[in-house]
Amino acid sequence: MNPFNIVRDRAGAAIFARVAGDEGPARRDRIHLAEGPRRFGPDSAIQRVHSDASMFVGGMRALLLQSLHPLAMAAVDEHSGYRGDPWGRLQRTSTFLAETTFGTIEDADRAVRIVRAVHGRIHGVAPDGRPYEASNPHLLRWVHVAEIDSFLRAHDRYGARRLDAAGRDAYVSETAHVARALGAVDVPETVAELAEVMALYRPELRGTPAARRTARFILVHPPVPIALRGPYGLLSAAAVSMMPRWTRIPLRLPWLPLTEATAVRTSGIAVTGAIRWAMGAGVPASAGH
Repeated sequence: MNPFNIVRDRAGAAIFARVAGDEGPARRDRIHLAEGPRRFGPDSAIQRVHSDASMFVGGMRALLLQSLHPLAMAAVDEHSGYRGDPWGRLQRTSTFLAETTFGTIEDADRAVRIVRAVHGRIHGVAPDGRPYEASNPHLLRWVHVAEIDSFLRAHDRYGARRLDAAGRDAYVSETAHVARALGAVDVPETVAELAEVMALYRPELRGTPAARRTARFILVHPPVPIALRGPYGLLSAAAVSMMPRWTRIPLRLPWLPLTEATAVRTSGIAVTGAIRWAMGAGVPASAGH
C-alpha cells in the first residue's frame, strides 16, 4: 500500500476511535442488535446520511453555525461541558443521533425523553440580558435546522452515496420527526422549506465573544493529540469551507475561495475516505455505524 494511504487510514481510524470512545462497540451493539420495530428502515434517507463519514464534517459545521444564535450559544456556553469534556459531549451527541436513527422505537423515544428532561433544567440570562430556556421551541428549531442543513450539505459534497432530490426531501422530512419530538414547532419537511426557515433566522444571528471562543476552540485549539492535528485540520478546513460567506466575519473565519474550491475539497475527500475506511474495517465504531 502507498505510504501516504497507510498514514491517512491510520489517522482516519484514530479520529474515528476518539469520537466513538471506549464504549463505542458496546453502544453500537446495544443499539443495532436490540430487538423491536424501528422508525426508519435501512433504505431510509436518514440512515444513509447518518451512517456516512461525511457526518464528521457536517457535525463540525453544525457547531459553528449553531453558535451564531446568541441565546443558543449562551445555553451551551453556560451549561455545557464542551470545553472540559469535549469528547464526552460529542460521544453523547453521536449516541443520541444513533438511537433516534437506528434504534428501536422504544429506545429512540427513551432517548428523546432524557434529552427533554435535560433541556427542562437549562435556563438563564444571556450576556445581552435576554432570558433563555433550552426547551424554547424557537431555539430548538434553530438547533435542528442548522444541524440538518450541515449534515445534508456535507453529505452532498462528501457522501459515498449521494441522495437525489426526492431523497434530500425525504431526509429533511424524516429528521423532522425527531425535532418535533424534542419540542420544536413549524419544522421544515422539504429542502425548500429548510432554506426558508434558515433565512428566517438570519436577522437573529451574530458573532458573540462566546461564539468566537467556540470557533477558536474547535478550529485553533482542538482537544486532539499533536499526531492527529493534521487530519483534524483537514476536517475543520472542509467544515469551514461550507460555511455561508456572511458567517466568516462574525466568527473570524478565513475565506480563500480558490483554495477552498480545490485543495480543501480534495483533502476533505481524502480524510472522509479514510474515516469511511475505518468504519468499514472493524475499527471501534461509534454507535451510529
